Amino acid sequence: MRNVTNPQDGRTALKAVVAAERRRLADLFDGLREDEWNAPSLCDGWSVREVVAHMSMGFRLSLPATLAELVKARGNLHRMTDRVARRDAAAHPTAGLSGFLRDNADHPWTPPVGGLTSALGHDVVHGLDVTTALGIDRRVPEDRLSVLLDAVGPGGLRFFGVDLTGVRLCAEDADWSYGTGTPVYGAAQDLLLVTFGRRLPPGRLHGDAADRFTRR
Repeated sequence: MRNVTNPQDGRTALKAVVAAERRRLADLFDGLREDEWNAPSLCDGWSVREVVAHMSMGFRLSLPATLAELVKARGNLHRMTDRVARRDAAAHPTAGLSGFLRDNADHPWTPPVGGLTSALGHDVVHGLDVTTALGIDRRVPEDRLSVLLDAVGPGGLRFFGVDLTGVRLCAEDADWSYGTGTPVYGAAQDLLLVTFGRRLPPGRLHGDAADRFTRR
């Protein structure tokens, strides 16, 4: 896949891509019905509302506040993010949740590791957690998707608990594959979800090993 960055202007270009993704998703979230906000997402245990609340956590919590929440969760990052997402989803109206994302499109927040590429992955994948679960046919633009597919590697797979032993992911709509073994075919953005530990709705992946990454 082609990467949009280069040594001269890569960081500036990536900042613009992150901002564009946040604004596009905020517009999409504004159009959701109340029942869609309350529907399950691809994130286990989270509704759409909780996913969108989580997406703006880095904008709304200062570093000291984040550390305080982590202490409350006894150092467990997943417990902390779950608690904050549920709390904030209940505390803010849906327009406010999407507004946080739009108003902070240019915010410099990035996850603890991975820099701007991880920030883009955070937004793109959580956006897909919503649209894929709701059956919304939203295609991630190629300039954003290619950056994330090029970044797939063992470290990220370990972090998200993804086991690709004996499997090769093969995109049907892009010149991209990853891994070695039995091919699993699907759209590039669906395969990206697999690399982030998501199980997809039935029918989106194909191949003898597709059931390993499909919701039952």
